[in-house]
Amino acid sequence: MPNNLAAFSIHADDVQRARRFYEAVFGWKFEPWGPPDFYLIHTGDERSPGVQGLMHKRQHPRAQAGGPNCFECTISVEDIDTITAAVKKHGGTITMEKAPIPTVGTVIYFDDPEGNRVGAMKYDTPPRT
Repeated sequence: MPNNLAAFSIHADDVQRARRFYEAVFGWKFEPWGPPDFYLIHTGDERSPGVQGLMHKRQHPRAQAGGPNCFECTISVEDIDTITAAVKKHGGTITMEKAPIPTVGTVIYFDDPEGNRVGAMKYDTPPRT
C-alpha cells in the first residue's frame, strides 16, 4: 500500500471566519462533523474530489506551546507501529502517541527533524479522496 497524503487539517482561532475565507477564495464546501466548530472540507466535486480536509478550533495558541501555524497533513499508512518506530529511528519526535479516533482509525502526530508537524493514520476504512 502506498503511503499517500490522505487529509489536511486547518487549525483556526476563529473557525467561522476561516470557513468564510476558504468558501469565498476556493469555493470549498464545509460539512459539520463531530464536535462544534469541527468540519469536513470538500475541496472538489464528484468528478475530481481532491484531498479530504478538516477545519477545527486551534487547540494551542498559534506558534506558541506547540500550536501549529500551518496546514497539518496526514499520511495514510498500513502499520502505525512501524511508522512510529521509523519516525523515532530517523530523528523525528512523536508529539502525540497512538490514539484511536472512533469510526476513523488510529493516529499519531510527530514533528520531523525540521519541526514540521505531520500526522500518520491507519484508517479503519480508506479515506475519501
